[in-house]
Amino acid sequence: MSVLRWFDDEAGLDQLAKRDPNRVDWVRVVPFLALHAVCFAVIWVGWSPVAVGTAVGLYAVRMLAITGVYHRYFSHRSYRTSRFWQFLGAVIAATSAQRGPIWWAGHHRHHHRYADQPEDIHSPVQRGFLWSHLLWILTPRYFAANKAMVKEWTKYPELVWLNRYSIVPPLALLALLLGTGEILRVYVPSAGTSGVQMGVWGFCISTVVLFHATATINSLDHLIGRRRYNTPDHSRNNWVLALITFGEGWHNNHHHYPISARQGFYWWEIDMTYYVLVLLSWLGIVHDLTLVPPRKRDSNRIDDLASVPA
Repeated sequence: MSVLRWFDDEAGLDQLAKRDPNRVDWVRVVPFLALHAVCFAVIWVGWSPVAVGTAVGLYAVRMLAITGVYHRYFSHRSYRTSRFWQFLGAVIAATSAQRGPIWWAGHHRHHHRYADQPEDIHSPVQRGFLWSHLLWILTPRYFAANKAMVKEWTKYPELVWLNRYSIVPPLALLALLLGTGEILRVYVPSAGTSGVQMGVWGFCISTVVLFHATATINSLDHLIGRRRYNTPDHSRNNWVLALITFGEGWHNNHHHYPISARQGFYWWEIDMTYYVLVLLSWLGIVHDLTLVPPRKRDSNRIDDLASVPA
Protein backbone atom coordinates (compact mmCIF):
# COMPACT_ATOMS: atom_id res chain seq x y z
CA MET A 1 0.00 0.00 0.00
CA SER A 2 2.92 2.36 0.66
CA VAL A 3 4.09 1.81 -2.93
CA LEU A 4 0.61 2.63 -4.24
CA ARG A 5 0.82 5.95 -2.41
CA TRP A 6 3.75 6.87 -4.65
CA PHE A 7 1.11 7.42 -7.34
CA ASP A 8 -2.12 8.06 -5.40
CA ASP A 9 -1.85 10.48 -2.50
CA GLU A 10 -5.12 9.26 -0.99
CA ALA A 11 -4.42 5.53 -1.12
CA GLY A 12 -4.33 3.71 2.20
CA LEU A 13 -5.15 6.68 4.41
CA ASP A 14 -7.17 4.41 6.72
CA GLN A 15 -4.10 2.22 7.25
CA LEU A 16 -1.92 5.24 7.93
CA ALA A 17 -4.19 6.14 10.83
CA LYS A 18 -3.17 2.87 12.57
CA ARG A 19 0.56 3.63 12.46
CA ASP A 20 2.73 5.66 14.76
CA PRO A 21 1.92 9.12 13.35
CA ASN A 22 5.34 10.57 14.11
CA ARG A 23 7.55 7.82 12.65
CA VAL A 24 8.90 8.21 9.13
CA ASP A 25 7.12 6.03 6.57
CA TRP A 26 10.31 4.84 4.87
CA VAL A 27 8.68 2.95 2.00
CA ARG A 28 6.47 5.89 1.14
CA VAL A 29 9.41 8.29 1.02
CA VAL A 30 11.66 6.16 -1.23
CA PRO A 31 11.02 8.46 -4.24
CA PHE A 32 11.94 11.50 -2.12
CA LEU A 33 15.19 9.88 -1.03
CA ALA A 34 15.90 8.61 -4.55
CA LEU A 35 15.48 12.13 -5.92
CA HIS A 36 18.28 13.29 -3.62
CA ALA A 37 20.48 10.30 -4.45
CA VAL A 38 20.18 10.78 -8.21
CA CYS A 39 21.65 14.27 -7.86
CA PHE A 40 25.02 12.58 -7.33
CA ALA A 41 24.78 11.24 -10.89
CA VAL A 42 26.10 14.64 -11.94
CA ILE A 43 29.53 13.09 -11.35
CA TRP A 44 28.98 10.87 -14.40
CA VAL A 45 26.69 12.94 -16.63
CA GLY A 46 28.69 16.15 -16.31
CA TRP A 47 27.23 19.53 -17.08
CA SER A 48 26.49 21.87 -19.95
CA PRO A 49 25.29 25.47 -20.14
CA VAL A 50 21.97 24.22 -21.49
CA ALA A 51 21.39 21.76 -18.62
CA VAL A 52 22.48 24.18 -15.88
CA GLY A 53 20.47 27.00 -17.44
CA THR A 54 17.42 24.74 -17.55
CA ALA A 55 17.88 23.88 -13.88
CA VAL A 56 18.11 27.54 -12.91
CA GLY A 57 15.14 28.49 -15.09
CA LEU A 58 12.94 25.74 -13.68
CA TYR A 59 13.96 26.66 -10.15
CA ALA A 60 12.83 30.23 -10.79
CA VAL A 61 9.54 29.35 -12.49
CA ARG A 62 8.57 26.76 -9.92
CA MET A 63 9.63 28.90 -6.96
CA LEU A 64 7.37 31.64 -8.28
CA ALA A 65 4.56 29.10 -8.61
CA ILE A 66 5.04 27.86 -5.05
CA THR A 67 5.24 31.34 -3.55
CA GLY A 68 2.75 33.07 -5.81
CA VAL A 69 0.19 30.30 -6.32
CA TYR A 70 0.38 27.69 -3.55
CA HIS A 71 1.21 30.24 -0.85
CA ARG A 72 -0.18 33.66 -1.66
CA TYR A 73 -3.18 32.42 -3.65
CA PHE A 74 -4.37 29.04 -2.37
CA SER A 75 -3.21 29.50 1.22
CA HIS A 76 -4.00 33.19 1.77
CA ARG A 77 -6.17 34.30 -1.17
CA SER A 78 -4.20 37.51 -1.48
CA TYR A 79 -5.44 38.10 -5.03
CA ARG A 80 -8.05 36.78 -7.45
CA THR A 81 -7.81 34.99 -10.78
CA SER A 82 -9.91 32.88 -13.13
CA ARG A 83 -10.54 29.17 -12.80
CA PHE A 84 -8.33 28.47 -15.81
CA TRP A 85 -5.31 30.38 -14.46
CA GLN A 86 -5.95 28.97 -11.01
CA PHE A 87 -5.59 25.43 -12.33
CA LEU A 88 -2.67 26.19 -14.63
CA GLY A 89 -0.80 27.83 -11.75
CA ALA A 90 -1.52 24.81 -9.57
CA VAL A 91 -0.17 22.43 -12.22
CA ILE A 92 3.05 24.42 -12.58
CA ALA A 93 3.47 24.51 -8.79
CA ALA A 94 2.80 20.77 -8.59
CA THR A 95 5.78 20.09 -10.88
CA SER A 96 7.91 21.05 -7.87
CA ALA A 97 6.98 17.70 -6.26
CA GLN A 98 5.70 19.45 -3.14
CA ARG A 99 2.32 17.71 -3.27
CA GLY A 100 -0.98 19.20 -4.42
CA PRO A 101 -2.57 22.62 -3.80
CA ILE A 102 -5.16 21.39 -1.28
CA TRP A 103 -2.55 19.53 0.77
CA TRP A 104 -0.12 22.45 0.66
CA ALA A 105 -2.62 25.17 1.52
CA GLY A 106 -4.45 23.15 4.19
CA HIS A 107 -1.34 22.44 6.22
CA HIS A 108 -0.07 25.97 5.76
CA ARG A 109 -3.28 27.48 7.12
CA HIS A 110 -3.01 25.15 10.11
CA HIS A 111 0.52 26.45 10.67
CA HIS A 112 -0.72 30.04 10.75
CA ARG A 113 -3.52 29.23 13.15
CA TYR A 114 -1.10 27.67 15.66
CA ALA A 115 2.23 29.25 14.68
CA ASP A 116 4.97 28.08 17.06
CA GLN A 117 2.44 26.70 19.53
CA PRO A 118 2.46 22.98 20.45
CA GLU A 119 -0.16 22.32 17.73
CA ASP A 120 1.99 23.83 14.97
CA ILE A 121 2.84 21.10 12.48
CA HIS A 122 6.38 22.29 11.70
CA SER A 123 7.60 24.66 14.36
CA PRO A 124 11.38 24.51 14.96
CA VAL A 125 10.72 26.07 18.36
CA GLN A 126 8.59 23.08 19.38
CA ARG A 127 10.25 20.17 17.58
CA GLY A 128 13.66 21.35 16.37
CA PHE A 129 15.21 22.26 13.04
CA LEU A 130 15.24 18.83 11.37
CA TRP A 131 11.57 18.19 12.12
CA SER A 132 10.44 21.59 10.84
CA HIS A 133 12.64 21.45 7.75
CA LEU A 134 12.04 17.90 6.63
CA LEU A 135 10.77 15.13 8.90
CA TRP A 136 7.20 16.36 9.36
CA ILE A 137 6.29 15.76 5.70
CA LEU A 138 7.64 12.18 5.86
CA THR A 139 5.34 11.02 8.68
CA PRO A 140 1.86 9.47 8.48
CA ARG A 141 0.36 12.23 10.63
CA TYR A 142 0.63 14.82 7.88
CA PHE A 143 0.33 12.70 4.78
CA ALA A 144 -3.39 13.36 4.34
CA ALA A 145 -4.57 16.76 3.21
CA ASN A 146 -6.20 18.95 5.87
CA LYS A 147 -9.30 19.56 3.75
CA ALA A 148 -11.25 21.11 6.61
CA MET A 149 -8.94 24.13 6.37
CA VAL A 150 -9.51 24.67 2.63
CA LYS A 151 -13.12 23.74 1.95
CA GLU A 152 -13.46 26.41 -0.73
CA TRP A 153 -10.94 24.60 -2.96
CA THR A 154 -12.46 21.12 -2.66
CA LYS A 155 -15.43 22.20 -4.80
CA TYR A 156 -13.20 22.21 -7.89
CA PRO A 157 -12.94 18.67 -9.34
CA GLU A 158 -9.76 19.50 -11.24
CA LEU A 159 -8.02 20.63 -8.05
CA VAL A 160 -9.21 17.54 -6.18
CA TRP A 161 -7.84 15.33 -8.96
CA LEU A 162 -4.53 17.20 -9.08
CA ASN A 163 -4.22 16.98 -5.32
CA ARG A 164 -4.77 13.21 -5.39
CA TYR A 165 -2.48 12.51 -8.32
CA SER A 166 0.11 15.20 -7.63
CA ILE A 167 2.84 12.92 -9.01
CA VAL A 168 1.59 13.42 -12.59
CA PRO A 169 3.01 16.94 -13.22
CA PRO A 170 6.52 16.10 -11.91
CA LEU A 171 6.64 12.93 -13.98
CA ALA A 172 5.42 14.81 -17.05
CA LEU A 173 8.14 17.43 -16.53
CA LEU A 174 10.79 14.74 -16.13
CA ALA A 175 9.64 13.01 -19.33
CA LEU A 176 9.72 16.34 -21.18
CA LEU A 177 13.26 17.02 -20.01
CA LEU A 178 14.48 13.54 -20.92
CA GLY A 179 12.92 13.81 -24.36
CA THR A 180 14.18 17.32 -25.01
CA GLY A 181 17.68 16.36 -23.93
CA GLU A 182 17.72 13.42 -26.32
CA ILE A 183 16.45 15.57 -29.19
CA LEU A 184 19.23 18.06 -28.51
CA ARG A 185 21.81 15.27 -28.32
CA VAL A 186 20.82 13.93 -31.71
CA TYR A 187 19.97 17.09 -33.65
CA VAL A 188 21.95 19.79 -31.84
CA PRO A 189 25.12 18.06 -30.62
CA SER A 190 26.80 21.43 -30.12
CA ALA A 191 24.53 21.91 -27.07
CA GLY A 192 26.63 19.27 -25.33
CA THR A 193 23.73 17.79 -23.43
CA SER A 194 21.65 14.59 -23.36
CA GLY A 195 18.40 13.26 -21.97
CA VAL A 196 19.98 11.91 -18.80
CA GLN A 197 21.94 15.09 -18.18
CA MET A 198 18.84 17.22 -18.60
CA GLY A 199 16.96 14.91 -16.25
CA VAL A 200 19.63 15.11 -13.56
CA TRP A 201 20.11 18.88 -13.76
CA GLY A 202 16.74 20.14 -14.95
CA PHE A 203 14.64 17.94 -12.72
CA CYS A 204 16.54 16.28 -9.87
CA ILE A 205 19.00 18.98 -8.84
CA SER A 206 16.57 21.82 -9.52
CA THR A 207 13.78 20.10 -7.57
CA VAL A 208 15.95 19.22 -4.57
CA VAL A 209 17.36 22.74 -4.29
CA LEU A 210 13.84 24.13 -4.69
CA PHE A 211 12.51 21.93 -1.90
CA HIS A 212 15.20 22.85 0.60
CA ALA A 213 14.99 26.54 -0.26
CA THR A 214 11.23 26.44 0.36
CA ALA A 215 11.68 24.49 3.60
CA THR A 216 14.01 27.13 5.04
CA ILE A 217 10.98 29.33 5.59
CA ASN A 218 9.49 26.72 7.95
CA SER A 219 12.78 26.12 9.73
CA LEU A 220 15.41 28.87 9.54
CA ASP A 221 12.95 31.74 9.17
CA HIS A 222 11.57 30.98 12.62
CA LEU A 223 15.08 30.91 14.10
CA ILE A 224 17.39 33.37 12.32
CA GLY A 225 16.67 36.98 11.40
CA ARG A 226 15.19 40.18 12.72
CA ARG A 227 11.73 40.77 14.17
CA ARG A 228 10.03 44.01 13.19
CA TYR A 229 6.61 43.11 14.56
CA ASN A 230 5.48 41.77 17.90
CA THR A 231 3.73 38.72 16.45
CA PRO A 232 2.74 35.85 18.81
CA ASP A 233 5.24 33.52 17.12
CA HIS A 234 8.96 33.40 16.37
CA SER A 235 8.79 34.47 12.70
CA ARG A 236 11.67 36.59 11.44
CA ASN A 237 12.68 38.67 8.47
CA ASN A 238 15.76 37.30 6.73
CA TRP A 239 16.97 39.09 3.59
CA VAL A 240 19.09 36.15 2.42
CA LEU A 241 16.11 33.78 2.55
CA ALA A 242 13.99 36.46 0.88
CA LEU A 243 16.37 36.50 -2.08
CA ILE A 244 16.48 32.73 -2.60
CA THR A 245 12.72 32.29 -2.08
CA PHE A 246 11.66 35.36 -4.08
CA GLY A 247 10.20 37.27 -1.13
CA GLU A 248 9.14 34.62 1.36
CA GLY A 249 12.00 35.49 3.71
CA TRP A 250 10.14 38.59 4.91
CA HIS A 251 8.40 36.14 7.18
CA ASN A 252 7.79 38.34 10.20
CA ASN A 253 6.08 40.80 7.85
CA HIS A 254 3.99 37.94 6.53
CA HIS A 255 2.89 36.72 9.95
CA HIS A 256 2.00 40.31 10.86
CA TYR A 257 -0.38 40.57 7.87
CA PRO A 258 -0.68 37.18 6.12
CA ILE A 259 -3.15 38.14 3.39
CA SER A 260 -0.86 40.68 1.74
CA ALA A 261 0.26 39.81 -1.78
CA ARG A 262 3.39 41.80 -1.02
CA GLN A 263 5.58 40.42 1.75
CA GLY A 264 8.39 42.93 1.38
CA PHE A 265 6.46 45.78 2.98
CA TYR A 266 9.00 48.49 2.20
CA TRP A 267 10.62 49.42 -1.12
CA TRP A 268 14.03 48.14 -0.07
CA GLU A 269 12.65 44.69 0.82
CA ILE A 270 13.04 42.80 -2.46
CA ASP A 271 10.01 40.62 -3.23
CA MET A 272 10.28 39.06 -6.68
CA THR A 273 7.00 37.19 -6.35
CA TYR A 274 5.12 40.42 -5.78
CA TYR A 275 6.75 42.06 -8.79
CA VAL A 276 5.67 39.15 -10.98
CA LEU A 277 2.13 39.34 -9.58
CA VAL A 278 2.03 43.03 -10.49
CA LEU A 279 3.14 42.15 -14.02
CA LEU A 280 0.44 39.49 -14.23
CA SER A 281 -2.12 42.03 -13.05
CA TRP A 282 -1.10 44.37 -15.89
CA LEU A 283 -1.69 41.45 -18.29
CA GLY A 284 -5.14 40.84 -16.79
CA ILE A 285 -4.27 37.36 -15.50
CA VAL A 286 -4.67 38.24 -11.81
CA HIS A 287 -6.48 41.10 -10.11
CA ASP A 288 -7.51 42.57 -6.76
CA LEU A 289 -4.09 42.21 -5.14
CA THR A 290 -4.39 42.73 -1.38
CA LEU A 291 -1.74 44.99 0.13
CA VAL A 292 -0.97 45.78 3.75
CA PRO A 293 -2.63 49.09 4.73
CA PRO A 294 -0.04 51.71 5.79
CA ARG A 295 -1.62 51.99 9.23
CA LYS A 296 -1.38 48.23 9.75
CA ARG A 297 2.15 48.17 8.34
CA ASP A 298 3.30 50.74 10.88
CA SER A 299 1.52 49.25 13.92
CA ASN A 300 2.63 46.77 16.57
CA ARG A 301 6.30 47.31 15.77
CA ILE A 302 8.76 46.07 18.34
CA ASP A 303 10.78 49.28 18.19
CA ASP A 304 7.63 51.27 18.96
CA LEU A 305 6.75 48.98 21.86
CA ALA A 306 10.26 49.34 23.27
CA SER A 307 9.80 53.12 23.47
CA VAL A 308 6.59 52.89 25.51
CA PRO A 309 7.18 53.44 29.28
CA ALA A 310 6.52 50.34 31.40
